[in-house]
Amino acid sequence: MEPEEKEGKQDKEQEKPSGPSTPVPLVRPPQPISHEPVKPAGENLIEVTDLTWEKTVEKATDPVTVMFYSPTCTFCHQMEPYFRAFAKEFSGTIIFARINIIANHWTAERYGVRSTPTFKLFCNGKPVTEMIGAVYPAILKKTVEEVLVRGKECGKKVTEIDYEITGYG
Repeated sequence: MEPEEKEGKQDKEQEKPSGPSTPVPLVRPPQPISHEPVKPAGENLIEVTDLTWEKTVEKATDPVTVMFYSPTCTFCHQMEPYFRAFAKEFSGTIIFARINIIANHWTAERYGVRSTPTFKLFCNGKPVTEMIGAVYPAILKKTVEEVLVRGKECGKKVTEIDYEITGYG
């Protein structure tokens, strides 16, 4: 073989891609958008989004406790085991849900959530109480119990919010 043929053969060998024969996609394929809240198997805690908020919280017949959280929030990580335990303890009487405010900022803005964790309790789709920050788990539990004591009456004495948005007062 002549030197020029050797160089041409080496160049062709270098052009061959290394690795698997099928190309690996750089981007995850798009997932279908679900309008149903996500409830992992064996869990009593529901993960809601902007799309599932209305069905899960505003139109719920049972009281709902919502934890507004951020994945980077250390206090959220501290409170989550207690929140999950309460979801299991009160299963069937009150709905426990959480919403990521980074991925679902519309709902957080709508309810004035400015820090995490924020816990809001809803009755008949209306917010009745709120706690902000890493509250004592006993206080959170006591608040949930008080909402349950009031029962179906808890949301009837709350001022109705008009969601019609206009530029005029």
